[in-house]
Amino acid sequence: MDVRLDPALQGFADEVRSWLEEHLVGSFAGLRGRGLTGQEDLAPEVQIEWERELAEGGWLGIDFPKSIGGRECSLAEQVVFHQAYVDARAPGRLPNLGVTLLGPTLMAFGSAEQQQRFVPRILAGDELWCQGYSEPDAGSDLANVKTRGELVDGQWLVSGQKVWTSLAQFANWIFVVARTDPDSQRHAGLSYLLLPMNQVGIDVRPIVQITGGVEFNETFLDGAATDESMVVGGVGNGWKVAMGTLAFERGASTLGQQSSFRQELESVIGLAKRTGRWDDPVVRQELMASHVRLEILRFNQMRMLSALTSGGVPGPEMSIGKLYWAGWHRRLGELAMMVRGASGMIGSDDAHDGHDGRHYPLDREQRTFLYSRSHTIYGGSNQIQRNIIGERVLGLPREPR
Repeated sequence: MDVRLDPALQGFADEVRSWLEEHLVGSFAGLRGRGLTGQEDLAPEVQIEWERELAEGGWLGIDFPKSIGGRECSLAEQVVFHQAYVDARAPGRLPNLGVTLLGPTLMAFGSAEQQQRFVPRILAGDELWCQGYSEPDAGSDLANVKTRGELVDGQWLVSGQKVWTSLAQFANWIFVVARTDPDSQRHAGLSYLLLPMNQVGIDVRPIVQITGGVEFNETFLDGAATDESMVVGGVGNGWKVAMGTLAFERGASTLGQQSSFRQELESVIGLAKRTGRWDDPVVRQELMASHVRLEILRFNQMRMLSALTSGGVPGPEMSIGKLYWAGWHRRLGELAMMVRGASGMIGSDDAHDGHDGRHYPLDREQRTFLYSRSHTIYGGSNQIQRNIIGERVLGLPREPR
């Protein structure tokens, strides 16, 4: 994957930078460098407004066809956009699952009617989505879902419980993996359903995280209804569609993510130099090892993007990137605490109030350390990613059950 800036790409990068400079003003002026993963220093409502601002500029659907409301950027242009966005220290993006997950899934597996109904509204910032995958007894083991869907008089009635439902309290719709064949087991008999959130049969209960934030929720479904046509990819094909959705999670934005990680590492290095911890050879060695691993991460992500140029749904090699970046960022949180030393255990004036009304005296490094513990679990745990790599990439025997 070659993204060196030829004149056309340079012009595109200048367009992105100019737009950001023109729009990170007024009520958005104070957002630079804020709202990054795990920092929780911006209210979700503010991030939603920024997503709508991006939508008005045509920047939400840069990889979608123009015919559906997108900008139809090349893969190289997508990479340039995400890198320029991070370099401008624009605010951390809301996990807009309609744009990153559901939209691409509908373009790959959905009917023409589903694409026309949902994708333009997603790209206009008019509809937000959440994901109904994990359950209390089926976290990384998606094939073990217990949520059931029954077709009654032209409607799917869905009952069950989903957990870790990101931003469900703000979502208009949810895409749910449910068992629609009561006699099926494991991967068979699952369907991928689209349900409106604003109905009596859905109850959302926030989960307060260790950092005081409430990004995640429990979502209870009790006869939640949706039209018979709201099944993606056909009845019983939910496993295939769900796996395609997970693969879309790791696309062109990965190089922007890597640039954001570089800024975080530079911040920790700067902290080490200001506090004198840089003079400790062990700390300095760990910081340089983190730098080397970040370069490896960048080359891994370039390899992933090269795989995407072949078109279609990304393959299981995307698991390599997720496994690597999750471990790297978790180690960065630990390294930040090593640099902080004893002060990392003490509350800070850089504090925020949590959903439960309590005061959480956590600064940036402390929040990164605590939140990054979850990276190796969400989006497919490290154990699951290793199984995918071993079985589907390397062709090793399946893990004994």
